Amino acid sequence: MKKIILSALLATAVLNASDYNYEVSPMVGYLWNSTSNETNLNNGGAMGGIDNHTVFGLEAQINNISDVIKPELSILYGRDRATGATEKTGVWTTMLNGVYEMNSISTVTPFVKAGLGYERYSGTHSNDFDGLLLDAGLGAKMDITKSLALKLEALYMYKMNNNGVDGSNGEVHNIAALAGLTFKFGANAAPVVAAPVAAAVVAEPKKPEPEPKVTPVIPVPVAKVCPIDSDKDGVFDPQDKCPDTPTGFKVDGDGCPLKATLQLNFITDGHGVDAAGTAKVKDFAAFLKDSPAYKANVVGHTDSTASDKYNQKLSEKRAEIVKTMLIDQGIAADRLTASGKGETMPVASNKTKQGRSENRRIEVELTH
Repeated sequence: MKKIILSALLATAVLNASDYNYEVSPMVGYLWNSTSNETNLNNGGAMGGIDNHTVFGLEAQINNISDVIKPELSILYGRDRATGATEKTGVWTTMLNGVYEMNSISTVTPFVKAGLGYERYSGTHSNDFDGLLLDAGLGAKMDITKSLALKLEALYMYKMNNNGVDGSNGEVHNIAALAGLTFKFGANAAPVVAAPVAAAVVAEPKKPEPEPKVTPVIPVPVAKVCPIDSDKDGVFDPQDKCPDTPTGFKVDGDGCPLKATLQLNFITDGHGVDAAGTAKVKDFAAFLKDSPAYKANVVGHTDSTASDKYNQKLSEKRAEIVKTMLIDQGIAADRLTASGKGETMPVASNKTKQGRSENRRIEVELTH
């Protein structure tokens, strides 16, 4: 069976996890302190017993350093009175985190993060209360516009106090609920890619040859012969360059079967098809309807970001989704197959961001 492999690449602006290189998020929220009911002298004096209080902060994230873990700098400030104190205490918390963003669900992008920070007290407390902390959090960003999102976040902070006010040791467990707006800027330039087409190929007109000189002869009457179209493709035999075209193929002006391409790419670790990709799948389905003799094998591919086993399953999932979309457009299921090649057949280097983007793709093999 003759195979015609038709593969093409579409580089989108959502290649990695974001269309923008930088994000800044002003945040506000409330912090619950595990030592809020302790005084400076009772219960070990762990961290001075700062009351639960409102916090304000700023979070800055860089998206173009890594496709997987993105660095984030967070600064939080809260101010409240310690139990029994007459003056308010200021608490500065600075954290450097790694952020992992999951696949977007509609306009919502869940994320988790973890890192290391430093907490500094000012006002009524001495530097004895300053120290390193560990933090971890989770949340989600909900797009309002392309460059603006609502950010909701829950954050846990752990700190070991090695020198309480009375010389004791103690642990501090803080939980903060935060909300804010994420401003995105530094947009990535989207590559320009031609849309798929299924078009007839028109033969270039032949240059007229000079008429030969002939000796006049007496014309002999001949019977008129009707032109013949042997393969019944709408192109008469004298002009048909593919005279044996099987029934079921839409042909071009030369009588040869038309061909079409389906071009799709995916984000990292993603298998969803956006609105532009959906339109291309619809165009390809229309071509298959016009040429019912064609069958199509949808082949999925990935980059090398994850393990071989995971990438194999992801490539199969991408192929199955496109196959299902074609069936939903009215293509018979027995004309379609789907398979995945994982990361085994890259078309570009996986060492670069652009190369990985080109490897996250769909290829279509047409057969008849």
